[in-house]
Amino acid sequence: MLSDRLLENLNLLTLRLQSAIAEFGTGNVLLSLLAIAATAVVADYAHMLYLRSRMPPGPFPLPIVGNTLSLPDNKPWIYFEALSKQYQTPLITFWIGRNPTVWINDAWCAQELFEKKAQIYASRPRMVVFGELGTGQSNLVTMRILNSADRDHWRIHRKLMHLGVGIQSVRGYREVQNNESKVVGLDFLRAPEHYVKHLERYATSVVSIIAFGRRVASYDDPIITEVIALMQLAAELNVPGKSFPMLLETFPFLARFPSFMPWFRGLGNRNQKGGHYFFHTLAQEAVERYDQLSPSEQAAIPTPYCKTLNSEAAKYNLPLDELSSLTGNLFGAGADTSSSTLVTFVLACCAFPEAMHKAQAELDAVVGPNRSPHWDDSPSLPYINAFVKEVLRWRSVAIIGGQPHSPTQDDSYNGWLIPAGAWVQGNLWAIHRHEREFPDPDRFYPDRYLADNPSRRPFPGDKGYMTFGWGRRVCSGQALAEQGTWITVARLLWGFDIRKARDPDTGAEIDVDIFAYTNGLNMRPQPFRCAIVPRSEEIRAALVREGEQALRDLKVLDGESRYRMSTFYQEQRRKYKEEPVLDENGNVKVVRVK
Repeated sequence: MLSDRLLENLNLLTLRLQSAIAEFGTGNVLLSLLAIAATAVVADYAHMLYLRSRMPPGPFPLPIVGNTLSLPDNKPWIYFEALSKQYQTPLITFWIGRNPTVWINDAWCAQELFEKKAQIYASRPRMVVFGELGTGQSNLVTMRILNSADRDHWRIHRKLMHLGVGIQSVRGYREVQNNESKVVGLDFLRAPEHYVKHLERYATSVVSIIAFGRRVASYDDPIITEVIALMQLAAELNVPGKSFPMLLETFPFLARFPSFMPWFRGLGNRNQKGGHYFFHTLAQEAVERYDQLSPSEQAAIPTPYCKTLNSEAAKYNLPLDELSSLTGNLFGAGADTSSSTLVTFVLACCAFPEAMHKAQAELDAVVGPNRSPHWDDSPSLPYINAFVKEVLRWRSVAIIGGQPHSPTQDDSYNGWLIPAGAWVQGNLWAIHRHEREFPDPDRFYPDRYLADNPSRRPFPGDKGYMTFGWGRRVCSGQALAEQGTWITVARLLWGFDIRKARDPDTGAEIDVDIFAYTNGLNMRPQPFRCAIVPRSEEIRAALVREGEQALRDLKVLDGESRYRMSTFYQEQRRKYKEEPVLDENGNVKVVRVK
């Protein structure tokens, strides 16, 4: 009876609406709707202009689209640096659709906001592509902090991540990094033309050992190409753009449409069923393998992070996707960023051989030809320490400082408003190339970090760079990355001359382009040829001896995984699907069924 009455009322309402439209006229109705829409657009635009009058300067935005159409096709960080110089201000405001983004192009400003006001800037803004269509609140990287419950949730994730790669943990991985970098030296001897693959294998193997207790022995291991490709896709989805899918940030309502719509192309396997279980499955496999080792074998290797994580995470009742994201972040981000940094090191040696030769002279005096350097040598190697700092500054991998920050409340800087929820992004390209702190910034010049050098300039903090981000959102793996970069750079400088390649026909050197980098959030050099040769026969013998011993020491960590990312997803799609079913109360719910 109730449903019949409701249907009758709906029919009556429909008839009255049709009568009103007929009386008023269809054209007049359309004009009224257009007038309402225009009024809404004008009101919204007035609000944008009001905010613009109070925020840092920047280009004048258009209604609805803001400044999106002004974005360059590639490397927008260069454009934002130019805007900062044009407006002569450390902060600029750039509108992505109706949303203001504040770009920080100055180290001292970044220090003031992200470090001194770290609690305010610990959150993330609304991110449609990488957040809502990606991992959202289940991942430490994209997690927003909108209330105390969110803050507690984020702190749990951060605490668990520190168990794996916190400052107190990473010293336990030194032997692994030391041995794997010795293997890189052996690889460079045997097949120097594959130097990029060797560095990717090294970086992937280190984080695989830490996360899962299994090394990656060959650069042909599919997990390398799959993880690197996944991370580079993710990096591209973090760069502001005026084409889809990044245009979804300008028109977020389009994200509500079905996933087969054309603007979702480029998002990879969005919403693939069972995808987030991949790293959890690797973790289960790793724990089973570790438990099968003898006590002496277990004592000889680091406890896999996934095993530690499983025992600790039970205290917090974290769901499966959140657990898998912690190991996934370590594995994916660590492999891509570390290898990209080391490829930049090779490029710097080719482009600026004078810095390489000066570093080698110091190594010869302190270390000699019969053994490679060790962290214990660091206090006696000030130029090597400066060299590594310059590698991290010169072409920082996370070129826009990682994911954007967002203030949890309205803030101000020099009288400018930074509204709550706004995107606030650190532009490392501009920060690390500011002439005030780094004269002749595109020159690879480690001397600028030496205490008695006239090129040394004040810089906030004690590092001399901001490569790993800021505040409470600083990269969790910073200590691990710095430790691994130091030992690998020092060893390769000690072992090899890294030079420009020569044309096989003319013998002329082939120039390298120090500006030829990829367009992603984690940028790396475009492919280039180089020559890598051992510096002497004594050093060659030491490289072979140390590399072969390292392989013997690492043998306990050898092993193959049964799983591959691509085939795992295919298997999940084949085995599982979602279907609507009725629960015991007669309500419809969607469940995963085989």
